[in-house]
Amino acid sequence: MMNFEFIKLAWRNIWRNKRRSIITMSSVAFAVLLSCLMMSVQYGTLDHMVDNVVKFYSGHIQIHDQNYWDDKVIDNSMAYDPLYLDSLEAIPEVHAVVPRIESFALSAFETKTKGAMILGIDPERESGIINVKAKIKKGTYFGDDDKSVLVSTGLANYLGVTVGDSLVLISQGFHGASAIGLYPICGLISFPNPEQNNQTICMPLKEAQWFYGLEHKVSSIALLLDSQDDIPEVLAKINSISSKMPVKSMDWQGMIPDLVQTVKLKHSSSRIMIMVLYIVIGFGMFGTFLMMTAERTREFGITIAIGMKRSLLQWTVFLEILMMSFLGVLAGMVMSLSIISYFYYFPIQLSTTMKEMYEGYGIEAVIQFAMSPQLFAWQAWAIFIISFVLSFYPILVLRKLIPVNAMRTL
Repeated sequence: MMNFEFIKLAWRNIWRNKRRSIITMSSVAFAVLLSCLMMSVQYGTLDHMVDNVVKFYSGHIQIHDQNYWDDKVIDNSMAYDPLYLDSLEAIPEVHAVVPRIESFALSAFETKTKGAMILGIDPERESGIINVKAKIKKGTYFGDDDKSVLVSTGLANYLGVTVGDSLVLISQGFHGASAIGLYPICGLISFPNPEQNNQTICMPLKEAQWFYGLEHKVSSIALLLDSQDDIPEVLAKINSISSKMPVKSMDWQGMIPDLVQTVKLKHSSSRIMIMVLYIVIGFGMFGTFLMMTAERTREFGITIAIGMKRSLLQWTVFLEILMMSFLGVLAGMVMSLSIISYFYYFPIQLSTTMKEMYEGYGIEAVIQFAMSPQLFAWQAWAIFIISFVLSFYPILVLRKLIPVNAMRTL
C-alpha cells in the first residue's frame, strides 16, 4: 500500500512542473529517436547492400559439384534432373531456384573478337534473381527452345553488333570437345556493373547445354530465399535432400568473403559511432537531470526539514525519473516507428552523381531503413539503462543535502 502511495506521489510530482518534466522526457525521447534512426540507417544500408549483391546474381545459396568451387571449369559441372529442382522448390523458405551454366568463349563479329562470359539461363526461372528480361534495352527476350542470344551493351558496342546480327562463339566444351556456334542476336541487355556489362552473353539453358556438350548438366544451381535469416535451416534441408549426390552447397558468405569483410567492418564502425552517440546523448540527458535537481534543491531542503526521511525522498525522486524515462522512451519509440516506417516503404533516392556510382557496383542508389523489432528494443533498453544510471545523481545529491543550506537556495 505504501509503495502505491509513493508511486501516486511521484506521478503527481512529475506534473507539478509540466515544463520541466516535458523537457526531461523530451530529452529521453529525442535520444531514443536519434539512436533508432542512426541504427536503422546503418543496418538498413548494410542489409540492402547484401540483398543487392545476393539478389543481383549469386543468390543466398549455390549448389554445385564438389570440385567446382576450387576449379571452375566446365568439366566440373553437376548432373541434375527436374525432380531435384522440384524438391528444392518445395522447401518453404525458398523463393527461387535457378540452374545455370557459366563459362567463357571467344566472341567474334567480322574482324573483331573479344572474350565473353557465357551465361546459360532458364528463361523463366532466371527472372527470380537476375531478371534478364527487365534489362533488355533493345530487341526481344528468347524462349526456352530458341537458338539466339542476348548480348550486353558494352560488348555489343565493342564488337559493333546490334539486334539481327549473328555472332560467332568459339570455346571448349565438356571433356575437351570443340564448342563452335553461330548465333543470331535477339536483344541487347544492360547490366549496372560495368565489368559484367562489357563481357556478358546470355543464351537459353538448353542451347548452352548443347553448345558445351553438357546434357543434363549445369555449372551451379542458385537459390534465392525469402530471408537470409533462413540460410542455416535451408542449408540443412538441402544437405538432407542432396545426401546421395556428389554436390556441395555454399551460402553467400562462403562465396563472397570480400562482402563479408566489408559488412563486418561496417558493423564495427557503426558500433563505435553508436557508442559516441550514446556518450553525447548521456551528457544531454545528464544536463536535464542536473537542471531538474538544481531547480528542486529548495523543495528538497524544506521536505527533509519538516521530517521526511531521506530514503523515502530518494525513493520518490527515483520513481519520478523512472516514470519520466519510461514515458520518454515510449514517446521516442512511437516517433521512431512512424518516421522509420515511412522511409522503409519510401527509401531516400540519391542524387544523380551518387546514383551512377552506386549502380556501377550493382547496388540500387537508395538509402534504405531497417525495420527490425530488435533494433527498437535494443535502443529503448540502452536509453532506459542510461536514464537509470543517471538517476543516481539526484539520489547522491539528496544523500549529502544540508536542509538549512538548501532552503536558502533561490
